[in-house]
Amino acid sequence: MQENNASRRELFSAIVPCKDEEDVLFSFLKEFKESVDKIPNIEWEIIFVEDGSKDATLDKIKEMNREDGRIRYISFSRNFGKEAAMLAGLTEARGNYIAIMDADLQDPPELLPEMFKAIREDGYECAATRRSTRDGEPPLRTFGAKCFYKTLNAVSRIKFTEGARDFRLITRRVRDAILELPEYNRFLKGVYEYVGFKTKWFEFENRERIAGKTKWSTWGLILYSFEAITSFSTVPLALVALGGVLLSVVSVLAIVFLSIRQLIYHNSAFGWTSMICVILLIGGLQLFSLGAIGYYTAKIYLESKRRPHYVIQEKSSE
Repeated sequence: MQENNASRRELFSAIVPCKDEEDVLFSFLKEFKESVDKIPNIEWEIIFVEDGSKDATLDKIKEMNREDGRIRYISFSRNFGKEAAMLAGLTEARGNYIAIMDADLQDPPELLPEMFKAIREDGYECAATRRSTRDGEPPLRTFGAKCFYKTLNAVSRIKFTEGARDFRLITRRVRDAILELPEYNRFLKGVYEYVGFKTKWFEFENRERIAGKTKWSTWGLILYSFEAITSFSTVPLALVALGGVLLSVVSVLAIVFLSIRQLIYHNSAFGWTSMICVILLIGGLQLFSLGAIGYYTAKIYLESKRRPHYVIQEKSSE
């Protein structure tokens, strides 16, 4: 099989989600070509997924498409998010090998030759990347990322690699397995881990964007973290149930204790301030519990609607 792979040219599909990336597209294409040219027996295509950009991103992608037919594009009718963009790219990819890459060059294309070697020669189905450092990131975001991975690994049976990127090279068999999972609420890093397959990890130091600003706000990252945790774990619901049981036990014990103390000492059950604090504490826990249950219920609601993950406004001709 390795001899067959080495003797015939195979198609490689690179999926590049884009939102307001007009300043980086040509630089990305230049570095991508330089890296892919080092890979033997490969033909390639790029699928740019334009995700509701407000700048000239789509115009520049169309310009590249006119100059090189290997460059394809999909344009959404509005911003549907990166998860939807990656799903659209995977659906449209025709290659034997598929990679997802960021256009801002935070995912170094120069890793591609080694990633291909891992799959073609070493028997891996997936070549994944992770950042070994987070130099250049705000300290608060770095701390939040570490807490997120520790929490996720603590509550999920599936284990996640800290610093993992969406930048991966996968075989078509892995791509097909991913597309068999139809859920609306998607967290692709978790889907990779769920489908399994033999994976080799490549580490690289954090790279800053070559232009523009990150599209991820702090609030967006927090919501994304909740999405990830609730997509691959029901532990929050178990904690809600356990908290309810513990509060009930404590309440019963407190009632018994106060009743006995009142019978013995009389007028010993007092304390308006402490009572209000306890009521507020229990009320807060109840609201938190309802929120956790409601979040899972909302996910069921979205799944039951069976709405499409994205709407395509236009795309390049085949």
